[in-house]
Amino acid sequence: MYTENRKFMHCPAFRNFMGKSDQSKGIDPPPLTNPIKGEVIHLPPFEDALTTPDYMQILDTRRSLRNYSGEAMTQAQLAFMLWSTQGVQGERGVSTFRTVPSGGARHPFETYITVQAVDGLEPGLYRYLPMEYMAEKKVAIERLGPIENYSEKITAMVAGQAWAAKAPVILFYTCIPYRAEWRYIHAAHRVVLIDLGHLGQNVMLSAVALGLGSCCMAAYDQALCDEVIGVDGLNEYTVYAVSVGAAE
Repeated sequence: MYTENRKFMHCPAFRNFMGKSDQSKGIDPPPLTNPIKGEVIHLPPFEDALTTPDYMQILDTRRSLRNYSGEAMTQAQLAFMLWSTQGVQGERGVSTFRTVPSGGARHPFETYITVQAVDGLEPGLYRYLPMEYMAEKKVAIERLGPIENYSEKITAMVAGQAWAAKAPVILFYTCIPYRAEWRYIHAAHRVVLIDLGHLGQNVMLSAVALGLGSCCMAAYDQALCDEVIGVDGLNEYTVYAVSVGAAE
């Protein structure tokens, strides 16, 4: 009964696909990020927010955290979490180079943030704008609006995991599959899953570097997450959720 899923993880013959891709046909690639629709907020520098600079200590300290203190995060902490997982370090042609690797430098993800407690930010839904500060260690976010009945809505979004609603922020990652399909066609989705692992690891290690904890969640209500974030579920859809905050 698991045969098809096991086959999905196999590596296909990439060369068989490359000659048929939209890239090889000369079709323009999709945008590197979604357009801005809301208020843009520029977060402060984040270098001084780091508390655990030793890499071995970071690796040894990382654990999934499900009990949060309720303490608010700072804007600088949020800025580092965003930059360290999708920050743009440079651009070449139709590609961006970021703080995480991605097959073909396609970076098919968008970062949405549900904020419950961040100093100076209104609670609600935000989106990271990685192209606003090209090759700079600075961060801007877009405010998308409030989330009514926050705790109840968040708990439902993450499949009843009520502890997650106590985190000051949850990072919801969506995938825009055509960014990868443009280059890799049918093999794109396997590559995207590998990319998602790179991203998740950076989230967890970055949280520790800030003196915080995190928990990556694969269990979520697909339809509800897509609805609250405001994506169509086909051309863009939720693929990951990570809670971040101080330990209880």
